[in-house]
This record gives sequence, structure tokens and C-alpha cells, in this order.
Amino acid sequence: MTVSGRLHGDKQDSTDNAVLSLAEALISRPSVTPDDAGCQALLAERLVPFGFRIETIERGGVVNLWARRGTTAPLVVFAGHTDVVPTGPLEQWTSPPFAPTQRDGNLYGRGASDMKSSIAAFVVAVEELLTAEPDLPGSIALLITADEEGPSIDGTVAVCEVLKARGEQMDFCIVGEPTSVKTLGDTLKNGRRGSLSGKLTIQGLQGHVAYPQLARNPIHLVAPAIADLTTTEWDTGNEYFPPTTFQISNFHAGTGATNVVPGTAVLDFNFRFSTASTPESLKERVHAILDQHGLEYTLDWNQGGAPFLTPRGTLCDALISAVQDEVGVVAELSTTGGTSDGRFIAQICPQVIEFGPINASIHQVNEHIAVSALQPLKNIYRRTVTTLLGGSK
Repeated sequence: MTVSGRLHGDKQDSTDNAVLSLAEALISRPSVTPDDAGCQALLAERLVPFGFRIETIERGGVVNLWARRGTTAPLVVFAGHTDVVPTGPLEQWTSPPFAPTQRDGNLYGRGASDMKSSIAAFVVAVEELLTAEPDLPGSIALLITADEEGPSIDGTVAVCEVLKARGEQMDFCIVGEPTSVKTLGDTLKNGRRGSLSGKLTIQGLQGHVAYPQLARNPIHLVAPAIADLTTTEWDTGNEYFPPTTFQISNFHAGTGATNVVPGTAVLDFNFRFSTASTPESLKERVHAILDQHGLEYTLDWNQGGAPFLTPRGTLCDALISAVQDEVGVVAELSTTGGTSDGRFIAQICPQVIEFGPINASIHQVNEHIAVSALQPLKNIYRRTVTTLLGGSK
């Protein structure tokens, strides 16, 4: 086993380790959501010398960074988040989560793969690109939030609202989420399913279990409807999306006593839905099933995000080509997984793709990224931006 801290020496800021140095600097800042802990200031300091105009957009106690270089189209945007999830039990970490540590070829620390290494890779890619081609046409921007791992109401969505209000149009956006599964570049997310949740309250009549004729058990009443809801085919998906799924996440009923029929039952459920369905169509079908069973109920809906999709085109092709040229992997397009800030960006940007390192350790104790993945990740970002802006190969 080999263990080392940050690299030192005259060459520590060379091209060979610039990504590693910046990733370590970001990881060392304990930016547990929604605290940015100075990460965005560090990024701004790096970007200003390359002609980026820095704008801080604050809302609800959340700090967001919008950094743009250039005023002409096309505009290529990198989106990311400096906030990280809580560390979990510190005693279970082999090394402190905010003390970036190299061990057995990996860089350990909270945010190593989700997603401070992606941010570092993109920043260094841009620095290299603009040093080589200071007159690169088009525009480059970074949208960095500290509210992705939290409620996601004052972060990327707030920046997108500001940009939309002043008519600032994105053309391409790369979200640096960790999308790779087994090897760097094997998976790109060209869309995400929407999330639609419901809280269903079934009204019954509380009573004694020995006198069921004097009570109405809401658990018994709703059971046939649950059977229908869980066996319904909501859609068959499409070329890019799997079929929409329905899952019950919580079921609450009863007083805790064994001799009392409960008066109400409460269910929490969630749809992860494709572009083959709409929130309106799903709501209508759920209500129809519940009404068919003659239930007395209330149902409160909450849409966590709409589905978005970027079909094969300029951005997909540029990223797929960059991955293959750099690491020899043929990337697959995928829309699986949870939601991301891409759902907000897709409302003002026609082409949004998520791409980043292997996601096996995200949100876990001892989160890490292979040190050997940092340079290829940076090079893939650089190749992609070069293609999109028409720079020199």
C-alpha cells in the first residue's frame, strides 16, 4: 500500500498534475451542501486571467457562479456543483474526508468523484485550450452551484432563471456528473427520467377489530387499488428511455395497538417517467384507478423534475468521438438513474449531456477516483470543446 498527500516540487503545477492539484484543493474545502467553502472563489481566481467575466448569483443563502468568456455563439457551458453530501461516520473513513489522500493509485476524499475532479478537469482543459488558442471562436462558460446535493431550488435553477430573463442562450452543455460505470467513458447520460411523487391518504373509519362491521379498514379498501397501480403498464418507453416505473416508498397506518382498525392509511409513491408519458397523463390514470375502486381519498402531487432528452447530434457525437479518441472506448448513451441539474439546464439549452468519472463510490465512505483517470477526463473535455468551437485538433 502506498499513501501520499498532495504532490510537492517544482513541477506540481505542470500539465501532468495540474488537474490533480486543483482537485485536491477543491476536496480540501469542506463544502457540505449548501456551503461552498470558498471553492467557487478558487475557480474564479483561476478563470479571470483567461478572460472570464465572473458573476456571483446568490439566492436563499446559496452561492452560484456564472463565469463566461466571449460574447458570440456557439456557447459551450460546463455545469457542476461544488457542494458535497455529508461525510457519514468519520471513523469509517480510512483517511479524513477533507484531507485529499492518494492511496493505491486512487485519490480519496469527499467529492473526489462527485464531482470536484470533473470541475478540476474542465477548468484545466479550458486553461490549456485557451493558452494554445487564445483567439478561439465562440464562447465558454461555467455554471457552478452549491445546491445540487440539497433541495436544488436556489442553485442551478436560479442561475437558469437569470440567464433566461436576460436572453442569454446556451448552445451546448456538459454536466460533469459521474456517469461512467466500469471504465472511464463507457456511459454518457443524454437524458434523465422525470420524477413525479404523490402522497395518497385513504379515509376509513376507526373501530375495534372485533367489530369490523362498525369500521372501515383503509388498508383493506386500498389494497385492490395498489394491486392495479403496481401492475399497470404506464408506457413502453421509447428509443432512449426504459418504461415508466411506479414504486411505493412508504405506507403508514394504524395506532400501534393490535386491536384497533385504523381510520386512515397514507402512501407515498413515485413515478420515474419517460418522455413517452406526461405528468398530466399519469395523474389522470392514477385518479381513474382510485375512483374505479370507490375510494374516499386525498392525493397531493409533487413533480421533482421533468424528463429531458438530447438525441444523437452535435454534442453527443463530439463527446462520443472524444472518448473513443482518448481512451478507446465506445460510449453508450443512457437515461437511467436519478435526476440531475440537467433537468433545469435543458429548459434553456437544446443539447445537454452528462459525462464524468466512474460513479461506484459516490456518496459512500472512502469516496475516490483513480488518479490515472484525471488526465484522460481533462483531455476528453478539451477535445469536445475544441470540436464544438471549431478549434485546432
